[in-house]
Amino acid sequence: MLQSPPAIPGMREDEIDTPALVIDLDAFEFNLDTMARLLAPTGVKLRAHAKTHKSPVIAKLQIARGAVGNCVQKVAEAEVLAWGGIPDILVSNEIVGAAKLARLCALARIAKVAVCADAAEQVAAVETAAADAGIRMTVLVEIDVGAGRCGVQPGPEAVALATRIAGSKHLIFGGLQAYHGSAQHKRTPEERRTLIGGAVAASRRTIEQLRQQGLDCAIVGGAGTGTFEIESQSGVYNEMQAGSYVFMDADYARNLDAAGAPVSTFRHALFVLASVMSASKPGVAVLDAGLKSLAVDSGMPTVWQRSDIQYVGASDEHGKLAVGSETAAPRLGEKLRLVPGHCDPTVDKFDWYVGVRGGRVECLWPVAARGGVN
Repeated sequence: MLQSPPAIPGMREDEIDTPALVIDLDAFEFNLDTMARLLAPTGVKLRAHAKTHKSPVIAKLQIARGAVGNCVQKVAEAEVLAWGGIPDILVSNEIVGAAKLARLCALARIAKVAVCADAAEQVAAVETAAADAGIRMTVLVEIDVGAGRCGVQPGPEAVALATRIAGSKHLIFGGLQAYHGSAQHKRTPEERRTLIGGAVAASRRTIEQLRQQGLDCAIVGGAGTGTFEIESQSGVYNEMQAGSYVFMDADYARNLDAAGAPVSTFRHALFVLASVMSASKPGVAVLDAGLKSLAVDSGMPTVWQRSDIQYVGASDEHGKLAVGSETAAPRLGEKLRLVPGHCDPTVDKFDWYVGVRGGRVECLWPVAARGGVN
């Protein structure tokens, strides 16, 4: 069921129907501009990850600031972006199944599209789909640079798979996918540098071995919001796949800088606006935003600019707040901004973004790829 828009432009923020997914447009634009400014001197391009925002509108704003294109994890996300006019899309993931591959190849008629592989069987399946569609599909080899998830081993195994791709008349070898996801959330810079140092070394070694076989990497992609500054200065990576930077969430805010303080490169721009629906007990308030409005896999949300109030428990439709004895309890009907623990799956719970500036609703944007899991 498509959710009704929770607001209209011109409305005050405190009039927005809740729960609602709210973007602070000033903070959001600051984040877009900051990423562009940080990458500009490196010469490395941003291929922003649209699995975070699921929106052609936001993708176009990223491209307007210099992004080379976007990456996604699912064919459904790629379809929404391509239909929305995004010209360059990488599925930074393996795609299995003839029907999905046929859909992906169909998109190649309206956008530049690429996909990843980490097995010869996947390459053969993409090759068949591309031949049936009468196109050439670009395929990147994903290497496991330490996350232990997807990816062929760096070095000879990656070279063998790349050679198989390059030898097909229906495929184009596009380079390497070398993303270390678990490194993004290591709290200290030393931990992040150590893990990404290993990823850089593995990628560099593989690139050199590919060159010895006459194969060049147009793309060496990876990195995320937690580590992009390391990869962008490595001299190895040429595309950054950061996504969460546009919004920031409570979990990324737990990463520390060299001084031991929370990293403050980007600002919190995404919130779930919620209303106090019950305040019948001392020291407790209940919001109308629970598990169906917030992802809690990376921890509970935080209450924006209210460190004296803790979001302590979520059930399907309720969020329980603990209110300190020295704190005035939120009143019935009061609206609070919540910073989600994990922005990507939180976004996927809503059909609409409500863009707010200066306390007023400025715009509504659809979460166009919501539910795009296939």
